[in-house]
Amino acid sequence: MKITTMSALVCTALLAASCTMTKNYTVNAKSGTMTQGTATFAQKGKNVSMDLNVYKLTPGIHAVHIHEFGNCSAADGSSAGGHWNPTTESHGKWGKDEHHMGDIGNLVADKQGTARLMFTTDKWCLGCTDESKNILGKALVIHADKDDFKTQPTGNAGGRVGCIEIK
Repeated sequence: MKITTMSALVCTALLAASCTMTKNYTVNAKSGTMTQGTATFAQKGKNVSMDLNVYKLTPGIHAVHIHEFGNCSAADGSSAGGHWNPTTESHGKWGKDEHHMGDIGNLVADKQGTARLMFTTDKWCLGCTDESKNILGKALVIHADKDDFKTQPTGNAGGRVGCIEIK
């Protein structure tokens, strides 16, 4: 009985550990900006959280999206492609009507150009086999302007000032 109980506890601990993953990234400045920052993605069970801290932005509102390619090599960030949209929905606001899986929303930079955005969803995963949820191999893009949540397909968010390859 003790061996069975101990085996069950070990298996449960291994299962819990296998459902947890954390990845840390540095923001790459794009389009001639000085944008800096970090992003942490953590998966715990079925939820993925994102903690984005950005510095040296122009003060104001900036859109944040997941883009289809994990490639930030172009000086203007265009190598990241368009918004990640595996379900072919219209662009919109997360949680309201239709939206891309990459439609995260806006972050607000203060007078010093510092901004933080925290986001959690069960609609993403880190490395799972469901390509409509897996964000590994995509890019996180910070835009110059705010997302208006209606202009198709980009939300009229302007140029790309920061980019992260989610690996």
